[in-house]
Amino acid sequence: MKMYTTYYKSPLGPVKIVGNQDSIVFLDFVEEERPGDADLPFCLKAGVKQIDEYFKGNRSKFLLNLDPAGTKFQRSVWRQLEKIPFGEVVSYGQIAEAIGNPRACRAVGNANGKNPISIIIPCHRVIGSDGCLTGYGGGLWRKEWLIKHERGRLPDDMTA
Repeated sequence: MKMYTTYYKSPLGPVKIVGNQDSIVFLDFVEEERPGDADLPFCLKAGVKQIDEYFKGNRSKFLLNLDPAGTKFQRSVWRQLEKIPFGEVVSYGQIAEAIGNPRACRAVGNANGKNPISIIIPCHRVIGSDGCLTGYGGGLWRKEWLIKHERGRLPDDMTA
């Protein structure tokens, strides 16, 4: 199946979005933007539009077809991440409990770190049991920005 790539210029740096004709399969921060495909399928155009609305503070829920590649366990974690309410955070332990495997905190952390569709599958909303920000592939500064953005408490000096 043909894959398409596009980029979005976020306040936190470029975001790469990859998908096929039907679904988004990847979305994450990258160091640099490269030329994307000119003729994008509807799902990628919708993804760019909704990400733009999110960063502008006009969207709190995404309505997109997603198809993240992962194991059965990883996909169960990612489905649970999608249930975290906008502007709220939960711990890795709470996710482990919610998927019926309370001892799987480390495995949940590992699955969280392998999430291929950042922001839309909100891995940034998962924090340590002590309330501290822990692990985020895009950098803890981005995680902090995203959480504050969702809570409407973004200080003026917190830009990329």
